[in-house]
Amino acid sequence: MAKQNVAEQFVDILVRAGVKRLYGVVGDSLNPVVDAIRRNSAIDWIHVRHEETAAFAAGAEAQVTGKLAACAGSCGPGNLHLINGLYDAHRSMAPVLALASHIPSSEIGLGYFQETHPERLFNECSHYNEMISNPKQMPRLLQTAIQHAVGQSGVSVVSLPGDIASEPAPDKALETALVTSRPSVRPGDAEIDKLVAMIDAADKVTLFCGSGTAGAHAEVMEFAERIKSPVGHALRGKEWIQYDNPYDVGMSGLLGYGAAYEATHECDLLILLGTDFPYNAFLPDDVKIAQVDVRPERLGRRSKLELAVWGDVKETLRCLTPRVRPKENRRFLDKMLKKHADALEGVVKAYTRKVEKHVPVHPEYVASLVDELAADDAVFTVDTGMCNVWAARYITPNGRRRVIGSFSHGSMANALPMAIGAQFTDRRRQVVSMSGDGGFSMLMGDFLTLVQYDLPVKVVLFNNSSLGMVELEMLVAGMPSYGTTNKNPDFAAVARACGAYGVRVEKPKDLAGALKDAFKHKGPALVDIVTDPNALSIPPKISAEMVTGFALSASKIVLDGGVGRMVQMARSNLRNMPRP
Repeated sequence: MAKQNVAEQFVDILVRAGVKRLYGVVGDSLNPVVDAIRRNSAIDWIHVRHEETAAFAAGAEAQVTGKLAACAGSCGPGNLHLINGLYDAHRSMAPVLALASHIPSSEIGLGYFQETHPERLFNECSHYNEMISNPKQMPRLLQTAIQHAVGQSGVSVVSLPGDIASEPAPDKALETALVTSRPSVRPGDAEIDKLVAMIDAADKVTLFCGSGTAGAHAEVMEFAERIKSPVGHALRGKEWIQYDNPYDVGMSGLLGYGAAYEATHECDLLILLGTDFPYNAFLPDDVKIAQVDVRPERLGRRSKLELAVWGDVKETLRCLTPRVRPKENRRFLDKMLKKHADALEGVVKAYTRKVEKHVPVHPEYVASLVDELAADDAVFTVDTGMCNVWAARYITPNGRRRVIGSFSHGSMANALPMAIGAQFTDRRRQVVSMSGDGGFSMLMGDFLTLVQYDLPVKVVLFNNSSLGMVELEMLVAGMPSYGTTNKNPDFAAVARACGAYGVRVEKPKDLAGALKDAFKHKGPALVDIVTDPNALSIPPKISAEMVTGFALSASKIVLDGGVGRMVQMARSNLRNMPRP
């Protein structure tokens, strides 16, 4: 039997760690690893057209499966292209292993062709970033990188010079058992006791939930019922906490709706559950706050805490709920539920009024139909910008759907690459990319990846020929929009030229049929919808100081617009209110 080289050993360890595919663009220093994959039936090489797509796809795969995913880039420019997608994966707590192949080891530090220093470049977007400069470092270094990515829920980067990859692997290399899942983290009894005392002493408690409530829906609902608490959420908490929630008061932040803002500001005690909500201007500064998070470094970095609790939400609530005194008074909860329903009633007409005749098409109408027609277990990938607005307000979670976007990093062009990674996990599951024309055109080349692998991703393209969110930021800041206009092709024709299904929609009456046909199509499909660039009604009292990046920074006023089927849920919650 021929002796393994380092590249072959590298690939074998990825397989042992559960990695099913490696996304990237092949080339020079990466060739030994790709050749090792060619000869290993347990893992696939996924050839994308841009390495940024590779990193986004790996991050999305990790978020859908909860398991380690991997991507790779060749030396210099190749692995540099990974960095934006790796930032996103890292900030989304997605376990991703990135292989940054390197120039010949003998040339490092001598200004060689395509020389960069990946062991420096990726430090800020990784938990672990090291170079294999000697075959004897294998397999320990790669195993360490995997443990960091999985154990700390983020990115690890391993740099590997091409010549080292081709060298013989060390004899009798030590291979330890690999950690491939995270443990549960329970808070200490002292913290539980303090939190019980704070809850029992408060008349009005509000829960504000983030992505850390994943898998804890039942526990949050039981806790909210016991203490009669309204439940608000951040954008990344929406898919985990909004469905089947009789205590729902909506979402806070720029994309928010309903009574979440009021509920977090009018309570006696605010409990932040698994959220690192970045917009502290939307959090109160005169209310007692307790925070529960599995990442201790995130406790208290957004607001002043009365109590910091280190633990995952599910285990914390399992300990906490039986020990708190049940509350009987529902006045605060019922008041917030009514405010929430009234707030939604006030804006729902924005997407129902004359939408079937309005040209260009209302994007709200598009999103509401996508929500209605998509599968109950669909994965939605969402471009940053106005598509975030439409997904936040119109995609209805149900416990089986997933909504993935660049919600923490805020990158453009993420939806299509993420759809690739999500679809590879299960070709039978519907994946819908809600793409803006700006984001789609930025990495449009990887639409060819859908065609090459016959991935049945459905791209719903909101084509308003502009960078809509940037125009909004300029408008609120008192600037005329400039440099935000896109001169676009007929994207449906481009899709057909690529060998995919493509249809263009310019009239609302054609939209439902076009979406149904695309969703039924067995291969990749694109629906190019000409949407109204002036769809949003902007609140009249916004100052330039209120805008910082993606957030309104000192106001509870949010964008006016429809809220889809959420108003039905709010009405239902009101009907189910116990009457005296």
